[in-house]
Amino acid sequence: KISLLSVARVAACLSSRHMAEDILADLMGSFLIVAPAVFGMIFAYWLFKKVAKISLFRQTREDDEALLRRMERADESGGEADSYQKLRQIYRDIQNGAKAFLAAEYRMCLMFLTVFGFGMIFFVARVEYGWDFKIGVLTAFSFVVGGITSMVAGYIGMMIAVFTNARCTMSATLTPEALAWKESFNSAFRGGAVMGFALSGLGLLVMYFLMCVYLSAFDVGSEAVKLFECIAGFGLGGSAIAMFGRVGGGIYTKAADVGADLAGKVVAGIPEDDPRNPATIADNVGDNVGDVAGMGSDLFGSFAEATCAALVIAAQSHDLVSAGWDTLVFPLYISSVGILVCGAVSFVATDFRPVRNEASIEEVLKTQLALTTLGMTVAMYPVCAMFMPEEFYLGPKTFVSACMDGGVSSKCVTSGPLSAFCCVAAGLWGGLVIGFVTEYYTSHSYKPVREVAQ
Repeated sequence: KISLLSVARVAACLSSRHMAEDILADLMGSFLIVAPAVFGMIFAYWLFKKVAKISLFRQTREDDEALLRRMERADESGGEADSYQKLRQIYRDIQNGAKAFLAAEYRMCLMFLTVFGFGMIFFVARVEYGWDFKIGVLTAFSFVVGGITSMVAGYIGMMIAVFTNARCTMSATLTPEALAWKESFNSAFRGGAVMGFALSGLGLLVMYFLMCVYLSAFDVGSEAVKLFECIAGFGLGGSAIAMFGRVGGGIYTKAADVGADLAGKVVAGIPEDDPRNPATIADNVGDNVGDVAGMGSDLFGSFAEATCAALVIAAQSHDLVSAGWDTLVFPLYISSVGILVCGAVSFVATDFRPVRNEASIEEVLKTQLALTTLGMTVAMYPVCAMFMPEEFYLGPKTFVSACMDGGVSSKCVTSGPLSAFCCVAAGLWGGLVIGFVTEYYTSHSYKPVREVAQ
C-alpha cells in the first residue's frame, strides 16, 4: 500500500509539473505577442508626441504667449501675422479635406461591411454536414472586426500624414542647412513610423484577442481548423477595406490631380501646386488619401491575410496542434518580434546616424532596411528554437505514421526550428534584395533611369 501510494504521489507530482510547464509555455507565448503589440502602440504615441513638439509658429524674441496672442488677433482681423500663416491655413484646409473624404468613404465602407457581413453568415454556414451557423456568425464577426480595424489603420495613417506634412515643412526652414535636413527627415520618418507601429500593434492585438475569444467556442485539439478558418474572416475584412482605400483613393487622387492641372496650368496659366488654385488642396488631399490612407489599409490587409493563411495551414497539421497553442500561433511571433526590432533600429536613422544632406537620405534608409533585416534574422532563431517542434507533418497524420515507414513527402518536416528559421530568413533577405534591385532600376541615382532620361 505504501509503495502504491508513493507511486501515485510521484505520478501526481509529474502530472502537475507537466501541467505547470504547459501553462508557463502558453503564458510565455501570449506575453511574446501581447507585450510587443502594446509596446508598438505606446511607441507610436511617443513618436507622435515627438512630432507634435514641432511648432507651426516660428518663434521670435517675443514671449511665446504674447506671440500666440498676436497671431490670433491677426487671424481674426485678416492680416498677416507672420510668413507661416499661409502654411497653417493650407494645412488646415488639407486636414479638413482629408477628414471629409474619409467620412464619406467610411460611410460607404460601413454599409458594405454590414450588408456583406450579414450575407457571409449564410455563405459560410453551409458546410458538408448541413448548416453550422456558429461558424457563419463567428466568421462574419471576424470580417466586420477586420474591416473596422483596417479603417482605423487608414484613419491613423491619414491624420498623422497630414499632421506631419506641415511640421516637416517647418523643420526644413531651420538653419544651418545640415540641421534642416536632419530635422525634416526625422519628422517625416517618425510620422511614417507612427502609422507603422500603430498599425502593427493594433492589428496584432485585435487579432490575438479575437483568437482568445474564439477559444471558448472551439476545442483546439479537434477543431483547430474551424477556429482559424473563422479567424480568416479578419483578413478578408482588412483586404476588403484596403480595396476601397486603394481603388477609391486612387480614383480620387487622379481626378484631383488632372483637374488641378487642367484648371491651373492650362486654363489659368499658373504653376503646378500653386496655392491660388483651389484644386491644389484637393490634389494634396488625394495624395494623402491614395498614398497613405490606402497604403495603411493595404498594409494591414496584407499583414492580416498572410497571418491568417499561415494559421490555417498550421491548423491542418496534427503534430503542430498537438504541440500546443504556443506553437500554433507561431506566425504572430514574427510580427511581434518585428515590432521590437524595428523600434530599436529606428533610433539609428534619427539619432546615431542621422541625415546630413540630400545625398545621405538614400544611404540612411538603406542602412535602416539592412539593419532591420539583420536584427530580425538574429532575433528569430531563438524564437524558432523555443516554439517549433523538432519533427512534424503538415497534414492530418502524425509524423511517425506518415514519414517513418519509408514515406517521403514535402510535408514531412525534420529539424523543425531550423526549417522555420530558414523560411523566415529567406523571406527577410529576399524582400531586402528585391527592394534594392527595384530601387536600382527605378531611382534617378543609378544608370538605368539616367539612360532613359538621356
